[in-house]
Amino acid sequence: MLHVRSIWNGAISFGLVSIPIKLVNATENHSISFRQIHTEDGGRIRYRKFCELEDREVTGQEIGKGYEDSDGSIIPITDEDLAGLPLPTAKTIEIVAFVPEDRIDPLQMDAAYYLAAGGAPAAKPYTLLREALKRSKKVAITKYALRGRERLGMLRVVGDAIAMHGLLWPDEVRAPEGVAPDTDVTVRDKELDLADALMDTLGEVDLEDLHDEYREAVEEVVAAKAAGEAPPEVPAPERGGKVLDLMAALENSVRAAKESRGEDAEVKELPQRKTSRSSPKETGGKKSTSTAKKTASSPRKSTSKTSQAEKKATSKTTTSKTAKKTPAKKTSAKKTASRKRSA
Repeated sequence: MLHVRSIWNGAISFGLVSIPIKLVNATENHSISFRQIHTEDGGRIRYRKFCELEDREVTGQEIGKGYEDSDGSIIPITDEDLAGLPLPTAKTIEIVAFVPEDRIDPLQMDAAYYLAAGGAPAAKPYTLLREALKRSKKVAITKYALRGRERLGMLRVVGDAIAMHGLLWPDEVRAPEGVAPDTDVTVRDKELDLADALMDTLGEVDLEDLHDEYREAVEEVVAAKAAGEAPPEVPAPERGGKVLDLMAALENSVRAAKESRGEDAEVKELPQRKTSRSSPKETGGKKSTSTAKKTASSPRKSTSKTSQAEKKATSKTTTSKTAKKTPAKKTSAKKTASRKRSA
């Protein structure tokens, strides 16, 4: 059973079925609030409400509502005036349609509420609407009046409860004109592949594991100052140069994401497409070194083959003819030359 104060009491109109409900806030604010103070002495800064005609401070009981007309005149509006509005949604959440949830633009999503059944008689129709929403896999579009205006809403099932999201009216959502880049940009397939790899590496996250680090840091500062201690030191931010190479930034991002997860940080090079351009410049020098090694190794093979052929030719000449000192010297010179070339 909810132990939170309801902010609105009324009923859900589901055709001819009326379901008494209580509207309860589904969210709460955990942000740290600050007070305004006088910096010289720490005194609180307070706002006082004055009547501009009498030039005196007035109490809350003396303050009402008023509508400012186009000519600047004020027309008093009372709570009775608003309560007597000729609207069916004044105290009723009227269901007007059922639609698939993906029909709702997330930009329209506003405040969230829980709808609590208003007493035992509301239990059966409340459960009926909840199960109907579950089985249809749809959401209910509603209209209701709250805080001085009629609003649009969406009912959906959350656990065993019915939740209502306030929706902005369609004309309250601005079109994204002038937001996207107005220059022509070409995204290469290789860049998209690296972006996909980064998305896969980051993976999914359990939202329960996320927390407000800013609020925790503020609480540490407040606690330190309250104890008369120095605030915790702020770690120096890493100074990174201006990123000019998108590919390098994506590769570094994938590598950093893998390291943070304790995975192998090796980023495999994607296959390059064949182009009419010359071979790309090498950044690390490893490939050019290996190429040099291959180039250097090939003369060795040809030189060794040549020396072997010369040896055979020399042996044949020696057996068929009388060996002379001069040819032997030439053969020796050839061997020496081949060794020099191979070196």
